[in-house]
Amino acid sequence: MFLSVFDVFKIGIGPSSSHTMGPMVAAARFLDSLRAAPFRPHGLRATLHGSLAFTGVGHATDRAVILGFAGFRPEDYDADKAEAALAAIAETGTVAPEGLGPLAFAPARDLRFDYDTPLPGHANGLILAATDAQGDVIRQETYYSIGGGFVVTAAELAAGAATDEGAPVPFPFKTANEMLEMAASSGLSIAQMKARNEAARGDPDPRAGIARIWQVMSDCIDRGLEGHGELPGGLRVKRRAGAIHDALLAERGTNLAAPHVVNDWISAYAMAVNEENAAGGQVVTAPTNGAAGVIPAVVRYWLGHVPGATEAKLPEFFLTAAAIGGLVKFNASISGAEAGCQAEVGSASAMAAAGLCAVMGGTPEQIENAAEIALEHHLGMTCDPIRGLVQIPCIERNGLGAIKAVSAASLALRGDGTHFVPLDSAIETMRQVGADMHEKYKETALGGLAVNVPNC
Repeated sequence: MFLSVFDVFKIGIGPSSSHTMGPMVAAARFLDSLRAAPFRPHGLRATLHGSLAFTGVGHATDRAVILGFAGFRPEDYDADKAEAALAAIAETGTVAPEGLGPLAFAPARDLRFDYDTPLPGHANGLILAATDAQGDVIRQETYYSIGGGFVVTAAELAAGAATDEGAPVPFPFKTANEMLEMAASSGLSIAQMKARNEAARGDPDPRAGIARIWQVMSDCIDRGLEGHGELPGGLRVKRRAGAIHDALLAERGTNLAAPHVVNDWISAYAMAVNEENAAGGQVVTAPTNGAAGVIPAVVRYWLGHVPGATEAKLPEFFLTAAAIGGLVKFNASISGAEAGCQAEVGSASAMAAAGLCAVMGGTPEQIENAAEIALEHHLGMTCDPIRGLVQIPCIERNGLGAIKAVSAASLALRGDGTHFVPLDSAIETMRQVGADMHEKYKETALGGLAVNVPNC
């Protein structure tokens, strides 16, 4: 089992990795298949199913598909060009992706939300089709956005392509227990084993890529702390991270600051990221967009508030966090539409706790304990965004997830790594809880806070 650190941490756009990035990637993949086809299509169609239909507008899924059909991809997304493209598509009813020429696509006619027919493979399903001049379908593909920006076709999902067997790696741990056994037998840290796995898959030195990931995360925090005004979507949610940060700066060095306000610093960093995400800005999946603020907040807290912290240890943090993220993804889920927010913020908190524990000198056993503590105390958390927007409760929830991660790492470092509940048990419990959870609590905005807050 192998998941690269750069699969876990991908540069993309908000507000959702599964509902925005994934559908855009699916559209790009479909265009690639058409470029290789022996025929030239006349038009395109798209149908959103399940959670993609229910919260598609709030998560900008429709916009993502339109732009994906126009040739945009998350990794090199340009906001100004996107706005110009959307205006042109609305006016002409066509898209013009490179290598395919103008194709008929009028969103009001050719992009459909199917609320009644969930697809069998995953809660986030979409069907993309190409048509001839008579409007008959000449190619059709079903895609599933399975969380974190990962996309598979129905055939790939059935064949098990959501799990990567690939070329062998020296430390193929599939469970946390195997991870600890391999660490003990090899004498290597979790990060060192992960780095050797990366090297076996073709990246002998991931430091530059990790530095780039952190730079994008850090820039996102800074933009969020400078942002003001309301977030888009109609809830009239005001950006708060900047004001909180300004107040914290004003209090610094005075007798006004109680020791517990360090939690406010952590929350401000996390909220800054998720306010940027809600505004459709550039973020890094960590492991998803809905949970994108947790890990950056913990890293910024560590670098800015913990004596002895240094950016030279960032690879250790991110490789360790990615190892935990891979265990969660392959043994349970990182998709809110599949398992609730326990799979998003819960997974991110576990990853952040593990990374922080590692850079603060934790043993593999303490790291595993830190991840377990963080995940255990997110179990059962629903995904119930009000009006389908990744704003309430998502923005504050990232702050609390980051605080839990710091506390979990600290508690684990106070012990020797022995503990009652193994991380594998917590991951399996999360999977079972997600399977049992009613779909209205899994990113459909049909239950929970989404229906119990008046005037929303």
